[in-house]
Amino acid sequence: MVKCFYYTRKWFYWAYGGGSVLVFSLWIQVQLTVAINTWYGGFYDLLQNAEKYSDDPQSGISLFYEKLISIKYFTQSASVDQSTSAEPSFLVIAMPYVILATFTGWFTRIYGLRWRESITFDYIPRWRSVEVEIEGASQRIQEDCNRFARIVESLGLQAVRAIMTLIAFLPVLWTLSESVDIPILRDYEGSLVWTALLVSIGGLIISWFVGIKLPGLEYNNQKVEAAFRKDLVLGEDDKTNYAQPERLWELFLGIRFNYQRLYMHYGYFDVWQNSYGQFMVIVPYLIVGPGLFTGAIMLGTVVQVSNAFQRVHGSFDLFLQNWTTITELRSIIKRLSEFEKNLSTHDKAISA
Repeated sequence: MVKCFYYTRKWFYWAYGGGSVLVFSLWIQVQLTVAINTWYGGFYDLLQNAEKYSDDPQSGISLFYEKLISIKYFTQSASVDQSTSAEPSFLVIAMPYVILATFTGWFTRIYGLRWRESITFDYIPRWRSVEVEIEGASQRIQEDCNRFARIVESLGLQAVRAIMTLIAFLPVLWTLSESVDIPILRDYEGSLVWTALLVSIGGLIISWFVGIKLPGLEYNNQKVEAAFRKDLVLGEDDKTNYAQPERLWELFLGIRFNYQRLYMHYGYFDVWQNSYGQFMVIVPYLIVGPGLFTGAIMLGTVVQVSNAFQRVHGSFDLFLQNWTTITELRSIIKRLSEFEKNLSTHDKAISA
């Protein structure tokens, strides 16, 4: 699954060159999100102080639109005099982010497709050389290779983004921790960072126990689905001996039973995951919100803290957010590993 793409000369440029392009693109995107977080501070401070422009509302409105959609940053950056350069508006930051995010999404899919191609055409010659029938070989080569590549492309992109987000936002959140004005936490340096880390680790541990049965159930589902599909495929050529209604009904009962059991376990896992997600929305406000009423901070700082906290917590919390997908990936890896083991076993038997 990995060696055929990352350890062969044929795919070297795609594996490492393409990967480098994705990493560079993600890094720029993360820097833009840091710039947006900084922009939040000035924008929301402006909204909080809107009453100061009651005597000259037009000046306030002009500044409001300047922070949202002005392109003065480009014109002043291009000028010789840099002494009065404008801060970038939201539009100036968001435009390149949208372009880069679109490109990254497209290129990641192409990258995943090349990975799938490398796995598929590594398996096919080995499978064709084996005389013994391997159960579910067609599904492994066609479906599981595709699903493996697509899931890994998605999770891999998120993992790299999460690491880069932590690198960029941890210093920001550490500095913003100085705005915490509640007992105990204000006495600890980087209290917001430690809070994000602790609640993420706690959430991950609880999720592991709540969802411990899911990978096995996913694996069992694929086995009964494969048996049902195989009988239908054989029935395309021989309806006399295969695809009999009684047999199909019996196989489908197994599918229904397994899915009902799986959905039951996903039900209580979703209760935990959704409750945890909603609680985490208010955590940064619980920590820094009191500072608004003591005059220690302004609204812009609260919004900056909330955004930075969610970025850091989201990066720490990558596994929890993708628990269902990771469960599916674990099931796929288990099936492909068994398939590779069968190929190797029968290859050795032929050689002997």
